[in-house]
Amino acid sequence: MTGILLRNGLLCDPRRRTRERGHLLLDGGLVVGRLSDEEALDAEKRGCHVIDAGPFWVTAGLIDVHTHLGLWEEGAPEEEGSGNEMTSPVTPHLRVVDAVNPADRAFSEARRAGVTTVQILPGSANVIGGQGAVVRTEGTVVDAMIRRAPSAMKAAFGENPKNVYRAQKAAPSTRMAVAATLREALLKARRYGESLQAKGKKGREGELDVKSEALLSVLSGEVPLRVHAHRADDMMTALRIADEFGLSITLEHGTEGLRIAPILAGRAIPVAYGPALSSRPKLELAELEIGDAARLVAAGVRLSLTTDHPVIPIRFILAQASEAVRAGLDADDALAALTINAAEHLGLAETLGSLDEGKRADLVLWTGDPLHYRTVAAATFIDGKVVHKDRGVQL
Repeated sequence: MTGILLRNGLLCDPRRRTRERGHLLLDGGLVVGRLSDEEALDAEKRGCHVIDAGPFWVTAGLIDVHTHLGLWEEGAPEEEGSGNEMTSPVTPHLRVVDAVNPADRAFSEARRAGVTTVQILPGSANVIGGQGAVVRTEGTVVDAMIRRAPSAMKAAFGENPKNVYRAQKAAPSTRMAVAATLREALLKARRYGESLQAKGKKGREGELDVKSEALLSVLSGEVPLRVHAHRADDMMTALRIADEFGLSITLEHGTEGLRIAPILAGRAIPVAYGPALSSRPKLELAELEIGDAARLVAAGVRLSLTTDHPVIPIRFILAQASEAVRAGLDADDALAALTINAAEHLGLAETLGSLDEGKRADLVLWTGDPLHYRTVAAATFIDGKVVHKDRGVQL
């Protein structure tokens, strides 16, 4: 029998709020399921590789839903980053997969921190920044790391786009113009799509509008618009435009989300909260408060936590979650925000985010409670393969 048996680990399910001793069988890169003592003994007799997981807590692999890994690389000056194309405020045709460097050491640091999946997004200089991708954190060629691409169309509201283009004496330089720029691009893409439909197969024989073409999947709802927004009024503008065009939307950062928490909860808008360990270097971050993570969850908001790497280095993903717990967030809610909630935020909960049967065998063996400052990832698995092992750990 092939496969890996994790024997007697402390299996953690933050959504169900359970921590139970049990045996977990992995095979073919997937979680086969939990086994009884008798089934585990039988699997061992049939030649399954057995790992004594007794000393370890076992969780699903961590997921960061909003990062810039491989775009702003470790050790490189910020100006050498490849995340912002600041020559036009509308660049939906750009794809992060064409810029991500898998050799960025942040990927190995992510694995060492128990992070198995990340979403990589363009920066927030442009109103429409381009197409994101969800990737596994192990690999040497980005094409082999992709789990979904495009996973998102990045949009940005607030100070970043307006300040970038104000400095160039160009539009947009106000919040009104940011919203108008997004509307204009969506309207143009809608007309482009209607024209293609009217012309049938001959529609694409003419000159291709690559920007409008890239936005068609956003207008259809196939690709979500992931909106960088800190201020509550910017979030409401994003929701207003999403309603106008029937878009699928998530809010990224959500610093002032508490101001509109009933609306976010009532509409089940996913929010990627953070980075919340950073300073407050601009006006729209004046109300940044890590304790708001607990308050948003209490208000019923669908919350994930993000480092926004490299703003908070990916290796500190659990340090941020631990600080949120110290500020009032329930420990299970904190782990859920980095596993099953994050998978739902990305639309990948059928394959990621828990130890349930049939999901990818992305998981972590921890030396203790993952939220304790002394705990480390003893081993990290991606698709059932060990991609990180701490010194001295025997598997």
